Amino acid sequence: MKRLFLIFLAGLSACASYHPLPLGDGQAVLSRPDFTGLSAQAGAVDRPWLKPVTIDLGAPLDGNAVATIAVLANPDLRAARVRSGVSDAQAFAARLLPDPTLSLSVGKVAAGSDPFLDLASALGLNLNALRTRGVQVAQARAAAQQVRLDLAWSEWQTAGNARIQAIRIQNLQRAALFAEASRTSARSLFERTQHAAGRGDLAGDQLQTARLAAADAEAKARTAESDLAVARLELLRLIGVPPETQLRLAAEPQTDLPLDTARLYALATRNRTDIRALEAGYASQEAAVHKAVLDQFPNLGLTVNTARDTAGNLILGPSVDFTLPLWNRNRGGIAIERATREALKTEYEARLFQTRAEIAAAISGIEVARRQRDTVRRDLPSAQTFASASRRAADRGDIALSTAESAEQSLRDKQVLLAQSEQAIAEQMIALELLTGTLREAWTQ
Repeated sequence: MKRLFLIFLAGLSACASYHPLPLGDGQAVLSRPDFTGLSAQAGAVDRPWLKPVTIDLGAPLDGNAVATIAVLANPDLRAARVRSGVSDAQAFAARLLPDPTLSLSVGKVAAGSDPFLDLASALGLNLNALRTRGVQVAQARAAAQQVRLDLAWSEWQTAGNARIQAIRIQNLQRAALFAEASRTSARSLFERTQHAAGRGDLAGDQLQTARLAAADAEAKARTAESDLAVARLELLRLIGVPPETQLRLAAEPQTDLPLDTARLYALATRNRTDIRALEAGYASQEAAVHKAVLDQFPNLGLTVNTARDTAGNLILGPSVDFTLPLWNRNRGGIAIERATREALKTEYEARLFQTRAEIAAAISGIEVARRQRDTVRRDLPSAQTFASASRRAADRGDIALSTAESAEQSLRDKQVLLAQSEQAIAEQMIALELLTGTLREAWTQ
């Protein structure tokens, strides 16, 4: 008994202790991030689709730098990385052996001649936990792998969305400049038309046309300003920096790469971590089905009993307890796990089908945008020549100033169409990278 008591005390000394972890006021998240520490992390970033980079907010940031900041500083990703520790802890817990159970009892003869206390002890071990330990460990490891792969997919998506926002901002800046020029020109034309109509030189319908054109240009300029502000705030949110942070963005060169649906789909099935995560989840469920099948067999428990009765007799012997598999036999649990496995299999196949469809749609959209861009590029030189010639003629007094301004507005309209086409191509190319799980540099390798 003394030895058992000492073992019990030793076990208590190894127990974990409780320490509270207060939430705090959240200022660490809301304050400006430590860009010095962030730059050190960015220089040692370990992702196959990111290159180590030095973060300098005073210099223009390219797409790789924007993506790196997003991966390291995005609050949602930081929370997901901490949350992934739960699955690792669950995998650790699955490897642990079950603790034995110990029971002690004592009884005193209330009336009789026996002089001793009645002492009894029992040491038990759950054999069923040992039988299913292997499949439980496999299930927990696959589940932890799924969480890590889902985290990698979230990082990849966040980085790509940050790059898309950076490109959107640059093109919206161009669009805002064109819209401002159109607003200035339309406002000037309206003021001249208004003065001329006041003198009786122009009819009222011409004044109305100029007013509507000025109002339309004003609305487009305000929309461009609003879209640009929204895009800037969205980028700052994605990369996890305060909204007052000023960023300079570097333009990225765009090249037309050949796009093949079958090849890009093959890359996606190999490289997309969300597909790998579904496979890991399916492996975890396979282990769950295996465990459910094992649970249909009797649950075994082994107990070693020792006792000393009041006459001083020592008794030692084992006992075994188990469940008789007569009616239940865990048939409900097996049915649930098998149905869950079938659902995961169907979900996996649906993800593959969706991936192929989305890749084909993205390629089709890029091809349409390329044709539109090429058409505008073909027409742009003649529009530029005509606008320049019209301005020179208006300066000489050969044609009305409004004619030259109309030619310049036509040129700006084509420039806006070109910017929109280039923005669509750039954004959809990054979207195609996200769909394939692969940077475009590796598409043709």
